[in-house]
Parts: sequence; C-alpha cells; structure tokens
Amino acid sequence: MSAAATGEAGAAARGAQGEAPHGGPLVVARAISAGYGGAPALVGADFSVSRGDRIGVLGPNGGGKTTLFRVLLGELAPAAGALTMRTRCATVPQTDRSRLDFPVSALDVTLMGTLARLDWWRRPGRSERRRALAALDRVGLAAHDRSTFGELSSGQRQRVLIARALMADMDLLLLDEPYSGLDAPSAELITALIDDLAAEGRALMIATHDVEQARGWDQVLCLNRRQVAFGVPDQTLSRAVLEATYAGAIVDLPREGGGIGPGVLPPHHHDHGHGPE
Repeated sequence: MSAAATGEAGAAARGAQGEAPHGGPLVVARAISAGYGGAPALVGADFSVSRGDRIGVLGPNGGGKTTLFRVLLGELAPAAGALTMRTRCATVPQTDRSRLDFPVSALDVTLMGTLARLDWWRRPGRSERRRALAALDRVGLAAHDRSTFGELSSGQRQRVLIARALMADMDLLLLDEPYSGLDAPSAELITALIDDLAAEGRALMIATHDVEQARGWDQVLCLNRRQVAFGVPDQTLSRAVLEATYAGAIVDLPREGGGIGPGVLPPHHHDHGHGPE
C-alpha cells in the first residue's frame, strides 16, 4: 500500500532543527527507518506534521508507534531516510504505566515539565509554580493541585500528564494511547483538550487503537512495522488499509450516526471504574 504525504523534502538523518516558518511543516519525514540494532522496527515512514494538525497514529502493539515517537523525541536516530525537525517534542505517556506509589502531588508532577528547560542547578521557583498552576487550570484540575497523583482517577492523571507536557512549551505533543483505561466522560474531556490545543496551533500525534475516533482527526498514520498509509481519514481508512495495519483484528462495527464499517478490536480493555471529575 503506497503512502501519501505532503510537505517539503527533509534534510538527511536528523536534519535541521529550529522554528518552523508560519504555515510551514514542523516535521517532514521521508522514508524513515529505525530499529534497535537488529531488524528494523519501522520501515518507510513518510509523512509531515504542521501546526494545528491532529494526527492519529494507528497500529498494533509492536507495529512501530513507540519507535516512531522515540525518533521524533531524538532518543533514537533514524537508520535510514531523511528527517527534518523544526520543533522539539513533549511526550504524554500512558497513565497506567506511571508509578502511583510516590507521594507526589498533581502540582509536583506538572512542575516536572519545567526540568528540561531549567539549568541543572536551578529548582522550579515561583514563576514555574504559577505556570504549573495555570497548566492545571487549563486541563480543568486547578482544584486538585495538592491531590496525590496516585489517588486521582485515570482521567485526572492523564490530564495532569498533559499539563506536565504543556509546561515544556513545545509545539508538538506526542500522546501515547491517552484514552487507555478511560470511561466515556473522561475520554470526551481529553478529546476536547486535544481540539483546543490544536486550535491554538499546536500539533498533536495521538497513538490509538480507536479507528472511529481517528476518523474525526485531521490525518491518520497507519503503521505495521512499516508505513501502510498516511492521509485524510475518509480517504485513507479503507478496509484494505485496516487489514494491512491490523490483519485479523478487523471486524465490522456500528458507526456513529448509523451504518456498519470496519473497526478494530483493541488488544486489552480496561475499566477502572473512575469518573472524569
């Protein structure tokens, strides 16, 4: 399946870093391959990311989503291809992979987002605390700044992690399955926040298994150890593309607004029983 992509040609290897021109792409990837010393974990990633983009990254576990995010974060160098980065990235990990036994508050976790921007000898001060409180307010958790992180609901913890990423003040946010374990009201809050951030001009790449959810975003990138497709969801998420991406996990599911269409059964279902609060 050929990949469709837009944007200008990238520079070799990591390429240039710096501010993207107004209206220009933040990221341009051309035939990126990457791995961990053996066979490549991802081959032929070819796409671009612009300000305001909401890009769903679809693929099975082990399909290359994490590898791609590590390349964009600069933690893993491409083995082949060309990558131009005109911004730095902040990542939002899965909340259910976070340590919950540390006695840290929501404010403490949010403040961790400042560490990459501070000199090694500086501790967050009053200005950073004000920004952290503003970030918590932005995600609807100003009243929970002193709450212990581990005692928050899954949805609240996910929003705290987004607040932490906002503290890094990057133009591109990478969200690793932010809907994992969330109930419907919590998921709606996360979606509204993603939409608001995109409207500000931030770009967001959201790793997910939810095909119907990805249909509502601007573009979708389908991976299964190689790039299967990239483009506008209505034109990209065909049965052929989904079968190449997920193989036997494809089933016909009801669609919002009526009708039946191809969908994906997620590998795990979590129900932690927490409300959005």
